[in-house]
Amino acid sequence: MEKIKLWIVEDDQEWLRGLKAYLGAQEDLEVVFSADRPELVRDALQPGTPSPDVVLMDIMLHGHPEGVVLAEEVGSFTGAPVIMLTSMEEKDLIFRSFQAGAIDYQIKSDYESLPEAIRSASARKSTISAAAAEQMREEFRRLKELEREFETEKLKSLITPSELQLLELVDQGYTQSQIAERQFVSIRTVKNHIGNVLKKLGLSGSKEAAGKAREMGLFGREDQDKR
Repeated sequence: MEKIKLWIVEDDQEWLRGLKAYLGAQEDLEVVFSADRPELVRDALQPGTPSPDVVLMDIMLHGHPEGVVLAEEVGSFTGAPVIMLTSMEEKDLIFRSFQAGAIDYQIKSDYESLPEAIRSASARKSTISAAAAEQMREEFRRLKELEREFETEKLKSLITPSELQLLELVDQGYTQSQIAERQFVSIRTVKNHIGNVLKKLGLSGSKEAAGKAREMGLFGREDQDKR
């Protein structure tokens, strides 16, 4: 039986020794290279070093998330799947690791699950662990919220308070004539304001613009009765 060749990158010497002993004791696994410093890993990225089938990469190396950068470098050079190791649950670092090409993420304390994760990765049948999937979902939700906040602030900067008030009346169902009467302005003024708003937002209809403002939470009251 041909063994799965492993690279292990881990800065904690005790963990490194423990992982080498535990994984090396598996009948189908062989640790062919290990390192505790990024420069040693980079030195190994050259012809002559035993190529890995799977790489275990610690995210944090000597206090820095160097493993994220190394994951991309090692994966590109060797073509081997990379499994990230961590003792923490840092959502942003996990997300960045997957962006760098890692295929899975494992908590160090759950080391007993590593052999099966390695076998799956070697067979190119690896699925994202439940923990990693949840962290990914959390990070996507965080990024989505940041995107929404950015779009809201952008919208606020484009629309004046009077234009926003006009959109709120449109959203409540008032016609342009009713808005003009309510605001004590001419209907031409209302039309001009609406035209300016649509131009700023790149939209074609006042109801669409009002709906966008409501979705962004820009109105003070969203549940007013429509007239």
